[in-house]
Amino acid sequence: MASSSKVNLTEEEDDEEEEVEHFDDFTLASSWERFISEIEATCRQWFADGPKNLLEKGAVHLDSSNNIYKVKSELKNAAKIYSMEYYFEINNSGKIADWNCTLHDLQLCFGVKEFLVISPQSASGVVLDAPEASKLLSAVAIALSNCSRLWPAFVPVHDPSRKAFIGIQNMGTVFTRRFEADRIGSQVPIKFMHLEGLYELFVSKFAYSTLDHSMHLFKVHLLMKLTYRTLPIDEDSDDIQEADSENAESEAMPGSDNRNRKHWDDDCPWSEWYSAEDPVKGFDLVTTWSEKLVESSLEMAEIENASPQEAEKWIITPNLYPNLDSSKGDRIGFASQLQLLVNALDMSFEAQFMEDFVSVENPGSDNLKSSMVLPPPTVLDRVLKDLFHEGVQFPDFAKGQHKSSQAIKGAPLESLFAQFCLHSLWFGNCNIRAIAVLWIEFVREIRWCWEESQPLPKMPANGSIDLSTCLINQKLQMLAICIEKKRELNEEFEDCIGSNDDASTHMEEDIQVGQESVSFNAQSQGFDGKYDSPLTPEGFNRSKTAISKFSTNPQDVHSADKSPSESIRRGSAGPVGSMKLLKSCQSLHAPFTQNAPLMTEDMHEERLRAVEAFGDSFNLFAQLERETLSSDMSAFKAANPDAVFEDFIRWHSPGDWENDGSEANGPSKNLTEGMNDDWPPRGQLSQRMSGPGNLWRKIWNDAPVLPAYEQKPLLDPNREGEKILHYLETVQPHQLLEQMVCTAFRASADTLNQTNFGSLKPMTTKMDQLYITMASTLRPLKANLLSGDSETIEDLRRLCVVFEHVEKLLTLAASLYRKFIQAPCVYEAIFSEYYDFYLPTMGMGSADADFKKEFDMKLQLRLNERQVVSNMFTPPTANQSWRKVLSMGNLLNGHEPILREIIFSLRESAGGSHYAAGSSTGYQQEIETYRMYTCGTSNDLRVALSVTSYD
Repeated sequence: MASSSKVNLTEEEDDEEEEVEHFDDFTLASSWERFISEIEATCRQWFADGPKNLLEKGAVHLDSSNNIYKVKSELKNAAKIYSMEYYFEINNSGKIADWNCTLHDLQLCFGVKEFLVISPQSASGVVLDAPEASKLLSAVAIALSNCSRLWPAFVPVHDPSRKAFIGIQNMGTVFTRRFEADRIGSQVPIKFMHLEGLYELFVSKFAYSTLDHSMHLFKVHLLMKLTYRTLPIDEDSDDIQEADSENAESEAMPGSDNRNRKHWDDDCPWSEWYSAEDPVKGFDLVTTWSEKLVESSLEMAEIENASPQEAEKWIITPNLYPNLDSSKGDRIGFASQLQLLVNALDMSFEAQFMEDFVSVENPGSDNLKSSMVLPPPTVLDRVLKDLFHEGVQFPDFAKGQHKSSQAIKGAPLESLFAQFCLHSLWFGNCNIRAIAVLWIEFVREIRWCWEESQPLPKMPANGSIDLSTCLINQKLQMLAICIEKKRELNEEFEDCIGSNDDASTHMEEDIQVGQESVSFNAQSQGFDGKYDSPLTPEGFNRSKTAISKFSTNPQDVHSADKSPSESIRRGSAGPVGSMKLLKSCQSLHAPFTQNAPLMTEDMHEERLRAVEAFGDSFNLFAQLERETLSSDMSAFKAANPDAVFEDFIRWHSPGDWENDGSEANGPSKNLTEGMNDDWPPRGQLSQRMSGPGNLWRKIWNDAPVLPAYEQKPLLDPNREGEKILHYLETVQPHQLLEQMVCTAFRASADTLNQTNFGSLKPMTTKMDQLYITMASTLRPLKANLLSGDSETIEDLRRLCVVFEHVEKLLTLAASLYRKFIQAPCVYEAIFSEYYDFYLPTMGMGSADADFKKEFDMKLQLRLNERQVVSNMFTPPTANQSWRKVLSMGNLLNGHEPILREIIFSLRESAGGSHYAAGSSTGYQQEIETYRMYTCGTSNDLRVALSVTSYD
């Protein structure tokens, strides 16, 4: 016993020694107190800095708001690290707007301005332990109270998907607000799908549980916001609706299918080439109701049955195509295909002829075949049929043409070559091998038209050559004229074979004076027009100088001067004013002449090079124009049998006749008097015409006496036609692709220019700028000086990016215009807002564009514009109604809101209620004692409650 007692005493002494050695010093702060002190110091520093200094220290701007920023600080408590964020506004004045679209989620839920959020730095970012959350919130509340800050503080709790928070706010020395928010993600009770159930839920927070809430009156303030969304065009319900309509019509139309479904841009000019994704996927309509005072659940039932037309405000938000402003290059349109055509141009320098890209003997053909797949023959046949076998119609070259189109050296939109270029953009993904195959077949079809004397489609067979277009278009236009001439020559040859033997007798009778004396119109119609220039329908030019006066009476043409030579005057268009022949004193007649032969740009350049090589010689010019001069002189001799060389110069080139002025006085009143006094006229040839060896006089002497209708045509259709075909068959690939690039850009822009987008001035300005940019960038291609390593290729690729931006804007403008054609102010406002948003990115390429901010626009509608938007919500079909059971009220044309937000609030006077009990300060202001925010649909519901209490 003694030993055991000694052991016990020894153990007690050891315990006493341990207590003395390991005592707790309560004068030192605990880790929790240090944590509170750290929170307090951080809050004091944020408050001292103020919003401006916080911005300078790196406060982060929230993308969802234009005015909210946040700062962040890390805090450590024991083994855990917490993150505390302070959210503040730059202009922190006034009351928080209830439905401000830029509010933070917690601001909307609880009606607060600046606030704190403290959360653990973990994967979930929430506090899963309820005691820990309460303890953390208490620490923040103590710290805020110590530094006299009235900021509300929130702690995220529970599962992150529930978006649950608890919070607290010290409102001074009297009141405290407590916050709580949670969410039901599925299986929402039917009671809470309707306004009555939500109202009773709010009332239950402050009324006695034994009361029947539907029978008692509580003055509850109500704010409501409903969001509707139009059904997207490509929703499955549309397919079901279409299937129903097809089934209904299947008995009447056994072969019908749904492939002819109408697309939004079927009437747009680009729909012939591609179908664009509608940039406007739909609209969100937000209807906000003015504040109402509700006293019973029966009133809530009435509000649920009310029409959205009764809402105070309608605000519309366009939902644009996700990639509209991303410039990722995944959008199919003219710009994407033009980029491929530029790549083909870059590869065109690798071969000498187009056949080399498809020839099996070409060393690089294996790579071409493996990397550039050709479309099936049926596609090639369809393209050629569209180009050549859709009927010959005279094209309207002015269609879709912009005022600056001619500054681009391409072909008009409706011309054959322009249509070929547009087809090539979509043929075989516009690779060089596919273009070569299409071009070879294209030239074969043109040769067939030439050999069979068939009109060339989509090309005028008359008129002058438009030198402002590309060379291939000029060649095709000239070939169309040659085909028409060739066909007329063949018809004339057949007529000559079938004529009778006395045809020459009838011809001699036709040129006698009695039958020759006809009016100008009859004369022109009587001439054989098979050899004329295509400039005039009658077939001949009247003269190269203006004819001042023509007689309308057939006898007046020759009444002034009778002579034997009158019997052989041929091809006269009538006298030229009072001019007389020098030798016979007869009236000088203007002949019908052939037009000068048509020439393309390369023919003009060839003549210009000849002039530059031999100098500016007057005789050289005469040599180049020898055929035309000889034709005019022959016609002049036929119309004026007694004429001399000087007479021709006075009519054809008045500048080379130095007149003394006798003819300038006008015709004499009496012909005999004029012959005696003023005849012959006093004048002489110019020095260049009177010099020795003058080529003009030599041509005059050699020119036969033939009217224009008996002369050989100046334009030889067979020779010129073969030359044109030879050019088309042997054109170098890079020369062809250069003209194709110019024409494709011009034709694509002209196609888009036909789009009707209303009176959108920014879009019109952007189109004008596009044409100017294209003309500047494509100018180097005019001279055919492009090389394989030229910087022009990169300029063309940048031009494709600019074209893509404009094409996107134009598609958006067209879509908005069609949807709001009866409300022009709406589509103008939406487009202008998006234009300002998109404009800074238009200089960026696909790889450079970085869009961190999405387009978000809120437009409040006027009363007269509501019906236009309401019509977009078409009543749902039976299939749509069956697929979705309507569980909420406030239907808009049968559509329930996709989101319903309600703010319930109960307000009481602080001076006349139990909140003022024990308070010596005597508060008299009205305070919001209870506030509940609900947000959800029939499938989910989120509730946020704030309660103000007296502590």
